[in-house]
Amino acid sequence: MNKITVIGSGNVGSTIAYTLTIMGLASEIVMIDVNHEKSLGEALDIRQGVPFCNPVNIYAGTYEDAKDSDIVVITSGMARKAGQSRLDLAQTNVDIIKEIADQIVPVAPDATYVIVSNPVDILTYVFLKHTGLPQERVIGSGTILDTARLRARIAEYYDVNQKNVHAYVLGEHGDSSFVPWSIANISNVPVESYRNAILNKVEYPEFKRDEVENYVRKSGARVIQRKGATFYAVSVSVCHVIQCLLKGIDTTLTVSTLLNGEYGISDVCLSLLNVVGNKGAHSKIMLPLNGEEVAALHNSAGVLKDLIKGLNI
Repeated sequence: MNKITVIGSGNVGSTIAYTLTIMGLASEIVMIDVNHEKSLGEALDIRQGVPFCNPVNIYAGTYEDAKDSDIVVITSGMARKAGQSRLDLAQTNVDIIKEIADQIVPVAPDATYVIVSNPVDILTYVFLKHTGLPQERVIGSGTILDTARLRARIAEYYDVNQKNVHAYVLGEHGDSSFVPWSIANISNVPVESYRNAILNKVEYPEFKRDEVENYVRKSGARVIQRKGATFYAVSVSVCHVIQCLLKGIDTTLTVSTLLNGEYGISDVCLSLLNVVGNKGAHSKIMLPLNGEEVAALHNSAGVLKDLIKGLNI
């Protein structure tokens, strides 16, 4: 029996609730939004398909209904408007998440919190500091979507199963993120060597790091330009995190958590490879990054810390 609350019933929140239902991850799903009518409509639409899924009680509720939730997913926040600075957007969403925290944590003090709203690294940090919850129970979706996009693009180069691709995007979920290519591989073969390692006559294209990185960075903007918003891939990614939180076996994921001296970085949330399971994001894996990659991680941390300095948190 798993109870999950989703705060925010916009495109991302409602698609997460739908995906949770399809995956059968919860026995009870509470949808909360300032626009209660929107939550009512989304919950009703999903609930009417439940006869063909695993049984789940999904409904629109209030913060009181979130009592005893095992997991709380926060997707609320404002989208960036034309001409609005990143700092202004960050402050607006910081204020929103603090208001949410004050209402949800008293009724669900033992829940694990998954922050999806952007800027996700900043909001994960603010939520953690504002609530004082154990850090293993405050997790940002971080670069898990970036990592999925990276693996998808690498798999396309060689027409190989995406699950055979082991590569990561680390750092900020934003412009300062980076790919540690030194450890990227396909079934233990370095990504750029895979083309020559295959003993067949298929001609694969030359692997281009720059093209792959550009694809990862611009994917979100391309989707938004074409359909107005991104919500399918991020929802599947977040539900994968939730599935790992509910399992008894740990999984490694690039989610955003607080750093406590790893690679010489402290007091900032960003994405490293974390061990995630039913105890939350309880450990980090120290990947064998080279000097250039460690410098990129420090740069990403610096970008986030500079942004935090300008905020009222």
